[in-house]
Amino acid sequence: MSNTPMAASPLTRAVLEIDEYASGLGWDQPARLFALVDTARLRVQEPALAAQLGLEDEPETTGLTPIEQDEVPTHQPLDEFLGTIAWPDAVVGCALTVERLMLPPSAEAQVPQGLNEAKLARWVAEHPERQEVRMTVAVLRDGGRESALRLREKDSPTDVLTGPDLVPGLAEALKATFED
Repeated sequence: MSNTPMAASPLTRAVLEIDEYASGLGWDQPARLFALVDTARLRVQEPALAAQLGLEDEPETTGLTPIEQDEVPTHQPLDEFLGTIAWPDAVVGCALTVERLMLPPSAEAQVPQGLNEAKLARWVAEHPERQEVRMTVAVLRDGGRESALRLREKDSPTDVLTGPDLVPGLAEALKATFED
């Protein structure tokens, strides 16, 4: 994609490409799951799919190609759904993009005690300092990880925060999809 930095690692480029794709769909979207495959291997082993994805004319010979999977079920908790995934050997990594509400660390002391999950979600949704965020998290079989965070109030490609440890819990859940 046009806005992904060329100096970034293949995993960072894939995360930013997915973030850009999700951004083009707008906000209030369901979670989206992607398989990450080695682009060079895809061109050799699946030339028709590579052509369908527009990869035959790409000058880059290394990199990762994100392939969106079927819809993530909305009726099932995300952690339960991720526990049902098994990837074939050709998939070298996976990524998930999901929107959530988040609060600044200063709000932690304000959280009322004893709230169940539904009441806590309602409390966060009504909090005046809440922020909507889109998180794109990717992991590789070998343990590599990368994340991109985009705030709804600063929805711009230049305001995307990246780093390997921004959403460690989600990265661990995605990494577990590769374990036997």
